[in-house]
Amino acid sequence: MSEEHGLLEIEEGEPVGDEFEEIDVADTEADRIARRQDREFLEFRKRIKNTEQFKVEASVFDDATLGALYKLVQDGYVDAFGGAISTGKEANVYTALAPDGEVAVKVYRINASDFRHMREYLDGDPRFEGIGSDKKKVVVAWTKKEFANLKRAREGGVRVPNPIAIERNVLVMEYLGAENDRAKRLNEVRVENPETTYEVVREYMRRLYRSGLVHGDLSEYNVVVHDGELCFLDLGQAVTVHHPNSRSLLERDCHNVAAFFARQGVDADADALLEAVTEADPTAE
Repeated sequence: MSEEHGLLEIEEGEPVGDEFEEIDVADTEADRIARRQDREFLEFRKRIKNTEQFKVEASVFDDATLGALYKLVQDGYVDAFGGAISTGKEANVYTALAPDGEVAVKVYRINASDFRHMREYLDGDPRFEGIGSDKKKVVVAWTKKEFANLKRAREGGVRVPNPIAIERNVLVMEYLGAENDRAKRLNEVRVENPETTYEVVREYMRRLYRSGLVHGDLSEYNVVVHDGELCFLDLGQAVTVHHPNSRSLLERDCHNVAAFFARQGVDADADALLEAVTEADPTAE
């Protein structure tokens, strides 16, 4: 990897505070579609379940999730589904064709989600108050939180996938990668200019913090290289800077990032990175 990674320009606008919209976890049109079971939906369900790329992941696609995919097709966000980009304990990501090109479709699993992993991010987040342990509601809220976090990060000048649409537990976003392969993670490439790469990652961490967010799970495994740019992935677990666990999560992010770049020969220190990320914005009033 030899590209000189430029920084995303910050969009002009009002300063971002720590306010967040309340998340609505009521049934969506996808739930109603799944309950109606009309002929068009049943045909769509049969067609999706019979496709080769979805057969091995049938447990992911309950009827309400299929209803969400069906609604996204109806609304013109997706024309056809492709194969899996990645599979995980909490979500699978697929390619899909959209009217303007290729997109990524992230499907969060309702039944297989790991609440023990999620709990340190959920507890203390006002957007999850009153949801309790209802799996469907938690996963829907988690999906909507990722959509909101991606929007906030981009507004703050952090290069992340552009969020396009959301329906229930399904998120449509910008696809990062070439025609035949996804974007490579930092751990998968040879970092030929690690000092510059570290400076960009540090600046994006600082911008994210100034936007009111802490990634919470940042490492070389969710920073990718796309068209010569560094991009942060997986903002579903990102918390606000006022979250009770935000400091410890940020310290862990700094440790992971500094450790990776130290292995690349950079003079990277977790404490110095933490100080740089949290320093006051000199342009703020």
